Amino acid sequence: MSLAESPLPTSTGPAAPAGAGSTGADPSAGGPSAGASGARPSAWDRPGVRLTAGAALPLVILVAWQLVTATGLVPAYRLPAPLTVLQAGGDLVSRGELGLHIAISVQRVLLGFAIGSVIGLAVAAIVGLSRAGDALLSPILAALRAVPSLAWVPLLILWLQIGEESKVTLIAIGAFFPVFTTVAAALRHIDPHLVEAGRCFGLHGWSLFRTVQLPAVVPSVVSGLRLALAQAWLFLVAAELIASSMGLGFLLNDSQQNGRVDRILLTIVLLALLGSLTNALLGLVEKKLLRRWA
Repeated sequence: MSLAESPLPTSTGPAAPAGAGSTGADPSAGGPSAGASGARPSAWDRPGVRLTAGAALPLVILVAWQLVTATGLVPAYRLPAPLTVLQAGGDLVSRGELGLHIAISVQRVLLGFAIGSVIGLAVAAIVGLSRAGDALLSPILAALRAVPSLAWVPLLILWLQIGEESKVTLIAIGAFFPVFTTVAAALRHIDPHLVEAGRCFGLHGWSLFRTVQLPAVVPSVVSGLRLALAQAWLFLVAAELIASSMGLGFLLNDSQQNGRVDRILLTIVLLALLGSLTNALLGLVEKKLLRRWA
């Protein structure tokens, strides 16, 4: 029997009349709600669950830390108790030093991050959108990217002296490469059909970049900014460890020279908290950018 001669399905069969919509959908197929809204969100996606899960492991580490110090399993001169670290922080606060160290470090990170990110976006646009720019700049930038952060310190001190300029410049170098690498790669892989469609509507140059190419790489821009921010904190410590008289990196180095393990742990915890806070703030910016452009 040919397909044309096949009998039509009866009213009791699995098929539904054309245009039946939601009233004729087969419940065994998942129903209209499953098809319209997709998979049900996991319980792990709820804000309260994520917050609780994120705080669980730090609390376990804190309890274990307290236990090994209280039982004497680890000597106090190697691992002070959490209360001792908290008291060291309170001492620095009472002397008016801790807030100053934090403010100076945050200022350096934000300045270096902003400068490095802006330059990284500009160079990424040149390399990602121009074959000539890619051929000229990619080899030298790939070589410079492999230079360790500490290798820049002596040269920056020689050129810019021991001051804010050398530290901010080092942080900007650290922030530059994640933004450049991520965004340049994204620009090179934009769907050419989107670009051609934009040109068909008379878009060229800056208007084409702003209307078509930039929205296409917004997720990559945000990812590059997140990596750049983390890299900025890493380069901050490298800058302040060697050539600084204030800041969290200086506090870390000074505590090591004086054998203050409690202050070393305090500085590490503060760096972790500040990095998490700035990353959370960048996450809020990410949501607005994705809502506006993506």
